[in-house]
Amino acid sequence: MSWSPDYSWLQAPLLNALQKSAQKPHAAFYAPGHKQGQGINQNIANLLGKTVFQADLPELPELDNLFAPEGVIEQAQQLAATTFGAEKTWFLINGSTCGIIAAILATCGTGDKIILPRNSHQSAIAGLVLSGAMPIFLNPEYDPATGLAYSITPESLQQTLKQHSDTKAVMLLHPTYQGVCGDLKAIARITQQYNIPLLVDEAHGAHFAFHPDLPPSALSAGADLTVQSTHKVLSAMTQASMLHIQGKRVCDRRINKALQLLQSTSPSYLLLASLDAARQQMAAEGKELMSRTIALAMEARNSLAEISHLSILKPMSRSGFKYLDPTRLTVNISQLGITGFEVDEILHNELGVTCELPLLQHLTFIISLGNTTKDIEKLIHAFKTISPSPHLPISPSPRLPFTPHLPISPLLPREAYFAPTVTIPIQEASDRLCAELICPYPPGIPVLMPGEIITTKAIDYLQQILVAGGIITGCNDPTLKTIQIIK
Repeated sequence: MSWSPDYSWLQAPLLNALQKSAQKPHAAFYAPGHKQGQGINQNIANLLGKTVFQADLPELPELDNLFAPEGVIEQAQQLAATTFGAEKTWFLINGSTCGIIAAILATCGTGDKIILPRNSHQSAIAGLVLSGAMPIFLNPEYDPATGLAYSITPESLQQTLKQHSDTKAVMLLHPTYQGVCGDLKAIARITQQYNIPLLVDEAHGAHFAFHPDLPPSALSAGADLTVQSTHKVLSAMTQASMLHIQGKRVCDRRINKALQLLQSTSPSYLLLASLDAARQQMAAEGKELMSRTIALAMEARNSLAEISHLSILKPMSRSGFKYLDPTRLTVNISQLGITGFEVDEILHNELGVTCELPLLQHLTFIISLGNTTKDIEKLIHAFKTISPSPHLPISPSPRLPFTPHLPISPLLPREAYFAPTVTIPIQEASDRLCAELICPYPPGIPVLMPGEIITTKAIDYLQQILVAGGIITGCNDPTLKTIQIIK
């Protein structure tokens, strides 16, 4: 009998099953109501076509069940685990947000301590509210030269764990929105010494496992659990993400229970199939696609660095900054004399270039496998078109008003969230307990959260964001003339 190679890792079982079901003639007496596009509004059919709606199917027998997978979903998730270096993988159709919350629910209960950086995404704060866990916040390293926050350090984690040895979990951000990664391997060694799980928000790092010139993936660095937004940097559809685990420090049954609370009972098979397809693509072409993406990013980086009034975030050796994702381009525009929000508006409305994240002094661009040489040329041309303002360079960004290392609120985030509130003028809010989750978006990092003491520094920072053209989310009054506090 002749030997033949096993190419099962190149299959896409869920995608194939959905394609067959979409093409199977039958009379549909099940949800969704549009019946494979036959009843769809013509306006959206004109935009998307009817083919996509033929595949908008529910949990038919041949399509498996997301919450009790035994067929093609189970096969697709196993292939994803192999591709991304995990022992077990879950597909997420409510974004990385539900994965972050599930990670906290699976490891922490009411009153349990969890260590996490203060520049965590708002989904982590939602996890604190839902779980009742007690946050032990660590300030990330801050660089006044760039005005950016980086990662926490192994030293600060070690010191905090000595003070809080009863901590149930540590959550880390890897990478930051700007692509900065700390020393995750050293941090993993510390958490392993205490035998507590290391949970990683790797929303922007789903591509790390596929090229040696990218930062190490969280799993390869020793994380116990990681959540990745497959849609952010790979080719899955928006809202499609994955949760991966390895080892025994995180109980897979508790992950299952948490996700049943957080995921829709009517999951979109379009999203699920896009995860299977994105996984297949990276298994077959991952290194080649990442090589091309890195080359495009380096072309943009080198060309923009030659423009005298711009500076580009580069790899550096400093605390909290061990690696930089070369596909994440952050441009400091302070020498233009206008804010990042204003530059973003010019790029988007006049020059046909749209960034991922505008800040007061920076614009961050995601360069992914979907970008082309023409995109890079357009980006470079756009920045060459914008001339410096005759005004002085804008002032350095104020330091983010992060809280001290130890929680100073008498209330847990959950207690504060459900506490009675009252609305007061913003000028009267200093030293009161905040009742809202207030953050500029993107990136969705809260400046104030339920239970935190409101400081003048936090108010000034938020108002400066508003004046500069930024958007504040989470507050009842988006103009920030009033704020809700705990009664």
